[in-house]
Order: sequence, then structure tokens, then C-alpha cells
Amino acid sequence: MINTIYRNPIAWALGFLFLVVLLGSIVVVVPETKQGVIVRLGNPNRIYNAYRPNEDFGRTGAGVQYRIPFLETLVLIDKRVLDFDMPRQEVLSTDQLRLSIDAFARYRIVDPLRMYLTAGSEERVSQALAPILGSALRNELGKRRFAELLTPERGQVMDNIQAGLNRVAQQYGAEIVDVRIKRADLPSGSPLDSAFERMRTARKQEALTIRAEGGKQAQIIRADAEAQAAKIYAESFGKDPDFYDFYRAMQSYEVTFGTNGNAGGRGDSSIILSPDNEYLREFRGRRN
Repeated sequence: MINTIYRNPIAWALGFLFLVVLLGSIVVVVPETKQGVIVRLGNPNRIYNAYRPNEDFGRTGAGVQYRIPFLETLVLIDKRVLDFDMPRQEVLSTDQLRLSIDAFARYRIVDPLRMYLTAGSEERVSQALAPILGSALRNELGKRRFAELLTPERGQVMDNIQAGLNRVAQQYGAEIVDVRIKRADLPSGSPLDSAFERMRTARKQEALTIRAEGGKQAQIIRADAEAQAAKIYAESFGKDPDFYDFYRAMQSYEVTFGTNGNAGGRGDSSIILSPDNEYLREFRGRRN
């Protein structure tokens, strides 16, 4: 019998092929980026390379593993961070603005056994969470004004949405890593035009308020300066009344005769007065 097998190369090939098939049925390879669930006759039996936070590569259980041939099968589940997009939706804000929202979420499968039992695959997890994300967005943004999406408060909005979505994701063995809004636009047409008009009106009103406040401050500064000037004039009059009269008369002459530019800047004004007029007293000089 043995001599017959040695003499028959086809029997050698069939035997080698049987060994390869048997070995392939026993040995399975679980990559570092995958979690392996061994299913025995339709029921999950054990898990290889399950996700654990802060776990070092090389100690995760990935690599060559074993299974009972023909009774157990290997289901691979992604261990990396996955993402899904929410279909574009319209949300009504508290200031009655209809917003067109694009958003996405990132998640990771942290309980492969629960995920296999409830969803079966990562695609079904994404399909189940996408409408939940849309509902969470509508509920949260419906409590906010459109302007809050343009301020740092937007981060708090995203945290609230992530927390609500994460409670649902845990039912599928998943953990929400991040939620972000890609776009938040007003629909084109009348809503967008009216929003721009409200923004323009608000900016004009703000400019008027700033201008009025500036005018008020200018009046206060001018009044303080005039009060200080009057105080200085009064003090100088008390120290030397004659010099004060002379200085004020020179200022009056400068304005009256146009030498300061207020009357054309040429200084050629003509006034006919009596030589004894009190206004020209400083021209006549003072007599002791």
C-alpha cells in the first residue's frame, strides 16, 4: 500500500492538498486593526484582539489563532476609528431661521460581542446611528440661535450632541469619539436675504451707538478742557488784571481783523471807529 502511494504522485498531491485545507481550517490570522469573534454553530464563543484603551501593540491578541475546523468561523470587526455622514437636513433655530446642516460623527467598536449580536457589521451600526445623529442635532440646535453657531458656544453644542448620541451607540457596542458640523447654511432665497438684512441693520445700529457714545465722550472732554481754560484765565486775571485784559484784547483783534484766517486769511479788514472808542484802548497804550 505504501509502495503504491510512493509510486503515485497524484496521491501525494491529494494528500498535500488535504493537509493544506485542514491547516487553513484550523489556523486563522487576526490583524492588529481587526477584532476577531469566533462563532461556533451560530453562537459567539470567544474574542481575539478585543479593543482595550491604551493597549500596547504586540500584546493585544492579534496574530495567529486557532479554531475548530468546519464548526467555528471567524468574523472580523474593525478596531480603528470609523465615521459616517449624516444626510443633509434642515433645522429650525430659536430665532426662526431655517438652517441647512451637514454633520458627521466618528466612532469606534469597543464591544465587538455586543456589536455582533445587535448589528452584525459596522455598516449596520452606521446606518442605525445616522438618523439618531440627525434627531440629536435637531433637538439641540432647536434650542439655540443661529448666531451661537458662530461663537465658542458651538463647542458646547457639539459636546451635548456627542453625549446624547453616545448613549445610543453603547447599545451597539460602539463609542462616539467626535461629532462635528461641516456646514450650517441658510437656505438660498428670501430667508438668506432677510438674514443678511437683519445683520446689516444690526451693524448699522451698533455703529450709531458707538458714534453716539464717541460724541458724548467728546463733549465731556471738550467741557472739561473749557472749564480748565476758564480756571486758568480766572487765575491769571487774579494775578495780573492788566496783562489779562491785554491778552484778551489781542485775541479779539486777531479774530476781528481776520489775521487768524477766519476772515479770508488776508488781514485787510477795515473798521471805522472813533479814536476814543473803548475797543481800541489797547492800541492807544496805557498811561500811568
